[in-house]
Amino acid sequence: MQKNCGMWINVLSHKVKKYVNAQLSEIGITGVQGMVLHYVILHNATGAVFQKDVEDAFSLNRSTATGILQLLEKGGFLRREPVAYDARLKRLIPTEKASHLDARMEEYLRQMEQRLTRGLTAEQLTQFKETAACMSANLNG
Repeated sequence: MQKNCGMWINVLSHKVKKYVNAQLSEIGITGVQGMVLHYVILHNATGAVFQKDVEDAFSLNRSTATGILQLLEKGGFLRREPVAYDARLKRLIPTEKASHLDARMEEYLRQMEQRLTRGLTAEQLTQFKETAACMSANLNG
């Protein structure tokens, strides 16, 4: 049986998750938690990061994002801090523990990306990203 686009995307997604989970297991977090934490650390440098930002960046529903963030908070990797202008909003603040691990997480993610794209030209990567973005947009509505 020949794989269609959806099947290939599912296979790649599964393999990426498996690879990243194996790498980050020594830190005590999953691949998704690592990617979310890295996002929070990276974007905190330029401004406040909220749960809604994580939901949008990773296309997560509210309950999934809540679960991931609660586990990161429980693990001591981030904390939620209310903002003065709206008591309902909680800013996501990476802890020192997270900051110490970020270089390692970033390296694992870089290695995964390098391994995933090995043998592909810059043009192929550009075409893939454009195609994936188009496919994602097609499923939005």
